[in-house]
Amino acid sequence: MSRKSKHSQKDSSSQETPAPPAPSVPSEVQASPAPAASPGEGVWAAVRIWLSAYRVEVVLFVVSFVVLASFSSQRFLRQSAAPHFIYQAQSWLEGRLDVDPEVLPNLEDWACVRVVGGQKVRCEGRPLATDRWFVSFPSFPAVAMLPFVALHGYQFNDTSFGVFTGALAVALFYSLLRFLAKDGETARTQSDNIALSLILAFGTLFFYCAIRGEVWFSAEVMGVALTCLYVRNAIKAHRPVLAGLFFSMATLTRTPLLFAGLFFVLEALCPGPDRLGQLRALGSSWKPAARKLGLFAAGAAPLAVLAAAYNVYRFGKPGEFGHAFLYNNRVNVDIDRYGLFNLAYLQRNLEAAFLKLPQVSLKPFQLSYDPYGLTLLLTLPLLVFLVIPKTRPRLHWPLWLTVAVCALPGLFYQNTGYMQFGFRFSLDYTPYLLLLFAIGGWSLRNRYVQVALALGVLVNFWGAVAFRGYTEYVRNW
Repeated sequence: MSRKSKHSQKDSSSQETPAPPAPSVPSEVQASPAPAASPGEGVWAAVRIWLSAYRVEVVLFVVSFVVLASFSSQRFLRQSAAPHFIYQAQSWLEGRLDVDPEVLPNLEDWACVRVVGGQKVRCEGRPLATDRWFVSFPSFPAVAMLPFVALHGYQFNDTSFGVFTGALAVALFYSLLRFLAKDGETARTQSDNIALSLILAFGTLFFYCAIRGEVWFSAEVMGVALTCLYVRNAIKAHRPVLAGLFFSMATLTRTPLLFAGLFFVLEALCPGPDRLGQLRALGSSWKPAARKLGLFAAGAAPLAVLAAAYNVYRFGKPGEFGHAFLYNNRVNVDIDRYGLFNLAYLQRNLEAAFLKLPQVSLKPFQLSYDPYGLTLLLTLPLLVFLVIPKTRPRLHWPLWLTVAVCALPGLFYQNTGYMQFGFRFSLDYTPYLLLLFAIGGWSLRNRYVQVALALGVLVNFWGAVAFRGYTEYVRNW
């Protein structure tokens, strides 16, 4: 055999020799795909992320809820004496648009409609079987209560619901302040924003309104919560559809908030700082602003159309919510003589808002309030710093104009808010006033500011403890 042949046999045998087998790996240590997370774990992970992002809001909600519930005391455990929205919601669930007169808890501030000669008029004298009864207030709070009334019926507790709504409003106000700080609209720190949120809760008329339930105060508190959501989406008109939706909810809770729509209009047309220049430019570049206003109107329209149709069905007019049909009410004489709004009401409303003072008796010592009103300089002493701000940033004038258009109609309104602790209608624009303080440059560490804050908390603590409402003081319910 030649050498060449021997080499080729050697090469061939070396190639054909099989490689030694790889060591086997036990099945329990072999790589396997990670088990998929269960739906419950995914939800809990999302909740943890949300709580981490909004932990301050959650803490503020819990603290406010506990304090408000404590001051609500025994009221927290029972339905209020004026649960009008519950009866409205239950009537809807029963398939009727009016309220069953056989189950009314009282006849206080209900609208009664009687058809005379084909015309809808206010009921006079003894109620008739053909009379129709309605809630004489905008109906969105009844919509918000609807799921709970579906579970509990006429027994649903509107007082605890009001406390919950109040605590939620405090958290929403902090969220609004945090957004403004993040967006560069204020220079407030997190601790400042927390303090201002607690001032809303316990240093304004919000305190006593949030612990009572009752149709008059429930609407005020819900109006504050919806205002926070509206303004949050209306800043720079960045979310016009949501702004319109929350605006309609707020208006259908408290009608004076209709005028707060000016805030969105200003943010859409001339957000500043060169407002005059922006207004002049609208002639040639009007489409972006028109689009925002159109989307805002689209967001507000569904609820607005439903409310208008409901008002036409009840009272014959799209803008009538029922006060012209109040049954056997002390204000009917003034309404019949002057209407719902008139210059004749201005003096007494100004007195209720700015001039009414506590009544002091020395022998024996007794401190009391006037149920027609109490000066805002005591119930909201921060007002002093709003007229002398240290800074006037971009939002200064839009906020002031919104306060003005919301406040002025109330000064010409037939009712001061009686019975009340302080001028409760001011709650409609209190969030805007606190926002003015937030952007006004005054430090919360300023000794004069701290004195004003302490006075506001003290006065409103007094209101939360001492106030006895109309159903308690007059009707003895």
